[in-house]
Amino acid sequence: MRAAYHAAQGANDCPMTLPEVQLILQSISSFAIAGGLVFTAFQFRHVRKAQHVANFSKLVELQMQLRRMRVDDPSIAKVFRHDMQGLESADDVREYFFNLMQLSVYEIVWFSHQQGQIPADYYRSWERRMHEIASEPSFRKMMASPAMKIMHDDFQRYIRDLVRAVPSSAAAGRRG
Repeated sequence: MRAAYHAAQGANDCPMTLPEVQLILQSISSFAIAGGLVFTAFQFRHVRKAQHVANFSKLVELQMQLRRMRVDDPSIAKVFRHDMQGLESADDVREYFFNLMQLSVYEIVWFSHQQGQIPADYYRSWERRMHEIASEPSFRKMMASPAMKIMHDDFQRYIRDLVRAVPSSAAAGRRG
């Protein structure tokens, strides 16, 4: 029995053959290539997501520029009669479109967060600020306007829910 044990031990002390070494090296290089391909796929996915957020942001920025034109010159709002529903004065137009501009900035933050492109703590700070803004009478008036347009349906649902959940600062002022 001892002889068999020593014979088995002796077999383990044999150096590896050239084909075995080649097989091990080929396996290592294959795993390295496969790992590189997986890493590259993750990088492409991340770049694609970042480009998606950049494109979305650019579209919202263009929309905001159109809103800014109406803040700067309220008479431009008359181009689209629907935009003027419930707006009687130049100050009403400015207030309405200023609130829409604020909402545009938050829409970019919201979408970027949805896509995992900004940290949660930064998003939460924006969300707290939007709760304050959503309590303002001018913001609530803008949201109640039949002319109010948010191009992203999910964001519109989110903002409508936020406005319903946040008490009006005008109502809070009457209680205090």
